[in-house]
Amino acid sequence: MRTFSWRYLAYADGSFCRMGNIDGSFDDYTDVDLAHMEADLRGDDAEARESAWRACSRCASGLTLYWRGPWVSGVMMELCAACDAHKPAARAFLDWHRDPGRDPAILPQLFEDWETETMHAHGWARAAEPDAPPAPRVHPHLVPRGTG
Repeated sequence: MRTFSWRYLAYADGSFCRMGNIDGSFDDYTDVDLAHMEADLRGDDAEARESAWRACSRCASGLTLYWRGPWVSGVMMELCAACDAHKPAARAFLDWHRDPGRDPAILPQLFEDWETETMHAHGWARAAEPDAPPAPRVHPHLVPRGTG
């Protein structure tokens, strides 16, 4: 069975990238390695990331984050300090982004909370994690020899 998780790479300016980490494929890479791979893949660098200014669709001020929502949703998520400061998950993300001593280890949870909050406002809900499949039942007459 394949497992899927996200690997996050946070930059000093608070920007970040998120990569699908299928079967732990990126677990052995350092953040420096991942930064080089991401820059090579996108053909950009820190200067290009910093110059990517987007206006908020609600108030026209600059966005802190502009992110495509989950695949089939078609939602473009915006994190705006002026419009979203009253929302708990957005506020926590904004506070983290502004903190020069930010801890990159909490980014995955901040992002997930913000994504959940934002998608909920668009009428979407996060599905519960499926329960683990039950252990197979062993018929009493099919017990391996020497165990019954």
